[in-house]
Amino acid sequence: MAKFNEEYRGELEVNKNISSSLEDYLEALYLIYIEHKIVKAIDISRALNVSRASTTEALKKLAEKNLINYGRYGVISITDEGAIKAQEVIKKHNSLYNFFKSVLGASHTEAQDNACKIEHIVSKDILERIVAFTDYYSKNFGDDFKKKYFS
Repeated sequence: MAKFNEEYRGELEVNKNISSSLEDYLEALYLIYIEHKIVKAIDISRALNVSRASTTEALKKLAEKNLINYGRYGVISITDEGAIKAQEVIKKHNSLYNFFKSVLGASHTEAQDNACKIEHIVSKDILERIVAFTDYYSKNFGDDFKKKYFS
């Protein structure tokens, strides 16, 4: 099983470009693995609310890119490279979610929905700026600013 770096900070970057759909599958697989230590195709189908056939196709594509180990009807594992890519996607998602929620005062659902959509297209440079601004904002303004301008 792959070694996972829970403290991933972006020092390593996987140069595998995959579609936003495949990123969603990889992210779901990784999160299921972290929680349950075992991943089956049906778990991913349920998590993403998609058909088994769609999940099977996505898993085949991820395996072709050496991001996962997959055999029909078996337990699925994620490669080190796949774990790094999944962590990148999760880092993007969490950074965007924090910006929408903490800085813009969006509801949990709205922040989550927008982060899910934008995580696939945001550039590294813009993401770094969002993270830096969120950190600056949190240290210098916080809830008083949100109450004054977003209430």
